[in-house]
Amino acid sequence: MSSSRKTPAALLRSLRQQAFRPAGGTSADLEKRQEFTIDELAREAGSTVRNVRAYQDRGLLPPPEKRGRTGIYSDVHLARLKIIGALLERGYTLNNIRDLLSAWEEGRDLNDILGLEVAVTSWRNPQVPSYVDYQDLIDDFGEDITPEVMTKAVSLGYIVPEGMRLRVPYPRVYNAGKELVEAGVPLDAVLTHVRLVRHEVDKLAERFIGMIIQHLVDDKYGENSLPQGEDVATLAEFITRIRPLAEAVVNDELGRVLEKSINKVLVDRLENVLAHLEKHH
Repeated sequence: MSSSRKTPAALLRSLRQQAFRPAGGTSADLEKRQEFTIDELAREAGSTVRNVRAYQDRGLLPPPEKRGRTGIYSDVHLARLKIIGALLERGYTLNNIRDLLSAWEEGRDLNDILGLEVAVTSWRNPQVPSYVDYQDLIDDFGEDITPEVMTKAVSLGYIVPEGMRLRVPYPRVYNAGKELVEAGVPLDAVLTHVRLVRHEVDKLAERFIGMIIQHLVDDKYGENSLPQGEDVATLAEFITRIRPLAEAVVNDELGRVLEKSINKVLVDRLENVLAHLEKHH
């Protein structure tokens, strides 16, 4: 790779041409920032201002709070907007969604409904993001940084270009990658395996959430119904605790499997060495 391709400016030009925005890549932390202008709301939800206004006109989205001439939206609006977007992606029409939301709101306390919507849609990465510039990236990863590798890192959501700097949403993953590269593992190989691991983690998360829905919703209301009464608020409160519960289980199980795998690799290698020695004696 020529030195010209490694300059921050050259990387930026190439990245702008090749990289794409990671799914769900948003920057605001709802725990710290719960108010949005219409432009900010649309950007945070991956939608458009035109769509936000259209959803309001159709009664799918509550009107904003007016402060002077400015409409102020909250995490409640963001939650509803994300739900609308997810249903549209599955092929439902706006009329379908309006009917569903009307059925959802019928006979339920509005505060409980909004609380559940926010709980379901507002999970955030608990890590505080860090920022690096392109020269930092070259200093940290050296020859491993190519436009192709950058594109892969962006697609995985580990690096988010913001002008002439990069937001790192998961600093622990960034630092782990840096340490692996320093140890001699190519960054491209690290990202390739991360993609494979993510696929398995996706399935694990789906099973975990499926178990919760089955026992807390399906067994009580059936597969085609929604929670009622006090269960709406109870489910919203429990959803906020799912993440630490799941992380505790996964961390302990991963530690157990890693220990077992490392021991097996070591024993297998020693066995191969012994077999090689016996063959030459």
